[in-house]
Amino acid sequence: MPKRRTLSVALIGTKFMGRAHSNAWRQAPRFFDLPADIRMAAICGRDRAGTVRAANRLGWERAVTDWKAIMVDPMIDIVDICTPNDSHAEMAIAAAGAGKAILCEKPLARNVAGARRMVDAVKRARVANMVCHNYRRVPAIALARQMIDGGKIGDRIYHFRARYAQDWIADDNFPMVWRLQSKIAGSGALGDIGAHSIDLARFLVGEIAGISAMSETFVKRRLTKNRQFARVDVDDAVSVIGKFRNGAMLNLEATRFARGRKNQLAFEINGSRGSLAFDLEEMNRLRFYDASDPEQMRGFRDIIVTESTHPYVVNWWPPGHLIGYEHSFVHTVADFVKAVIAGKKIEPDFADGLKTQRVLDAIQRARPLSLL
Repeated sequence: MPKRRTLSVALIGTKFMGRAHSNAWRQAPRFFDLPADIRMAAICGRDRAGTVRAANRLGWERAVTDWKAIMVDPMIDIVDICTPNDSHAEMAIAAAGAGKAILCEKPLARNVAGARRMVDAVKRARVANMVCHNYRRVPAIALARQMIDGGKIGDRIYHFRARYAQDWIADDNFPMVWRLQSKIAGSGALGDIGAHSIDLARFLVGEIAGISAMSETFVKRRLTKNRQFARVDVDDAVSVIGKFRNGAMLNLEATRFARGRKNQLAFEINGSRGSLAFDLEEMNRLRFYDASDPEQMRGFRDIIVTESTHPYVVNWWPPGHLIGYEHSFVHTVADFVKAVIAGKKIEPDFADGLKTQRVLDAIQRARPLSLL
């Protein structure tokens, strides 16, 4: 019997996404039958003391402050990039050049140019690559894809409507952070949360043919750590209408100024035979309308996505026992490891990320027609 392989992972980034990904690397081999063992070899951050604390708390063997040292380490098989958007391209290109498999947070890059360079690099190196659009692997959303593919809402889709709403910067006194600076983030609510909606639109309905959009920055200046005002040069909110190549209509909204909405990703898809609706705030529930039901029985029904026959759920708890946000990252890591060992393509890969980035860039370039 051949010796079981061990994949050594290095993660770059110690904050929100670094914590989410760390948990995923720790949990995936415990709950999924993976074709390889996972070694959490190193975590990298800029602050030595903070990175050491992260390594100890999150389960990494060692703390590193120079990400380039990871790339030249022959023991590292996978590089997981959880850093601000402006560093994705440089790190991913270096990892590809070193022959590492790469998992990268979304959006893939600050812009199309950076994303294209990343795609070219992984193609040249022929390394496994994936962009972490984790919501594709929420069981209810994966089930929605299965139902669409199975014709449950008909052979034609008319509408995809999505809203991603948060409120964490709605206070005028919220300070300047990197997500509000275009030189680092590339865009605001659009790339931060709207990218998820665009990826789901492509995943569930198909490629987008064209868009029209408008955006707004409600708070123009924010206080920095130095108590100086700095200009906010990204969008606080964006509204998009568009059309898919298959003729379906697209309507998207992304905002970080929706008071009371902490992390609401909601969508509805209307087809020729029925509809599907989802809200991340009730992420174990998928709503389904079947127009073929007898008239007196028609109405949206709730599918509680906790059965062992639902995507990914067999690896978790008995029916009726709910899972959460963090599980979508575990599913992502599990699928990525399987693809790395099998040498197979996995979606969404960097080419997918580039397609989403093209939509993001087109939205940023769109200009509304003034009536004034």
